[in-house]
Amino acid sequence: MSTGAPKLIVSDIDGTFLNSTNRVTPRLRDVIMRAVRSGAKFGLATGRPHRWLTPVLDQLPISPICVCANGAVLYDPSSDSILARHELEPDVMADIVSAVASAMPSGIGWGVERVGSSALDPEDECFLITQDYNPDLWDIGYGKVTIRELVSVPAAKLLVRHPTMNSAEMFDIIAPLVDADDAHVTYSMDEGLIEIAAPGITKATGVSTLAAHYGLTAADTITFGDMPNDVEMLAWAGLGVAMGNAAPIVHDAADYITGDNDSDGVAQVLERWF
Repeated sequence: MSTGAPKLIVSDIDGTFLNSTNRVTPRLRDVIMRAVRSGAKFGLATGRPHRWLTPVLDQLPISPICVCANGAVLYDPSSDSILARHELEPDVMADIVSAVASAMPSGIGWGVERVGSSALDPEDECFLITQDYNPDLWDIGYGKVTIRELVSVPAAKLLVRHPTMNSAEMFDIIAPLVDADDAHVTYSMDEGLIEIAAPGITKATGVSTLAAHYGLTAADTITFGDMPNDVEMLAWAGLGVAMGNAAPIVHDAADYITGDNDSDGVAQVLERWF
């Protein structure tokens, strides 16, 4: 890497900024703070909704603006405010549900992430699922609704789960069914979950908006990620860095590959400048 010190640092959270025990290591925290003290801006870009940031932000002495829901939401935790939102419309979600349901094996479940207005909004009003959706262990709050009610209100993400398929297998079936002019299809974990957002909305959308907020450009930006939902922001940034534990498609999209998230891969790169 021969580039100069980045002016904006943006990292994915799970599998990238957090280690396998969901911790921000002291080494990583220290280099981030050295970068910020030197004048660099810092942000997080995640598939998580803004309501799920607290366990990460509690490990940092700063409250950075965050790109959430794969770029659909730009959130400022310092003021608990939504700075930007991009949502799927109900009629688009209904059409996608119809197309996917006819092509997928039986057993699929559906969910949505609604934006709301605060990180303190009740989970059961923002994270809604159908009866067949199999939540993760950390999905401790959700509301169960019919598919008709699920798609009746705009949402940041439409979620599709299958109990026996992995995400790559699901993607190969679902992505060709969804016109890029209608929605964007991706995934951020391997365990049978597909995430669908408004057309053209990716983490690159959120990161570019964040850069513009600070008067910066792609050339000023370094991004870090490990899953297919990170590909667009790695390609957009002046320097896109894939984690050693990243999926092969992410390695292909990156300018550089660092160590894995249990080897402080993000810190390894940033310590070249800070």
